[in-house]
This record gives sequence, structure tokens and C-alpha cells, in this order.
Amino acid sequence: MKGEFTQKGKEALERFKMESANEVGVTLNKGYNGDLTSRQAGSIGGQMVKKMIDAYKMQ
Repeated sequence: MKGEFTQKGKEALERFKMESANEVGVTLNKGYNGDLTSRQAGSIGGQMVKKMIDAYKMQ
């Protein structure tokens, strides 16, 4: 049962990452994305953090 929750969490995080990348205008491929610049990768992570903080404030 633990593996099932882990897989669902990974899938949710992947969807969240793809959504955040789309919002900042960065194209992500499924799998390897090592060709992204640091700025692109950082903008995705920053968008994810911003959305998490906004969601927390709305609770």
C-alpha cells in the first residue's frame, strides 16, 4: 500500500511541475530535461513555491 501512495504522489507532483512550467512559458518533455537553463529550471521551481504559498494562505 505504501508504494501506491508514493506513486500517486509522484504523479501529482509531475502534473504540478508541468502546469507550473506551462504558466511560466517553459516547455518540458516527459523524462529528461537536462537541456534547460538554470533560469528556466529556477522559474519553474519558483512558480511551484509561489503556488504552494498561495494555497497555504487560502486555507
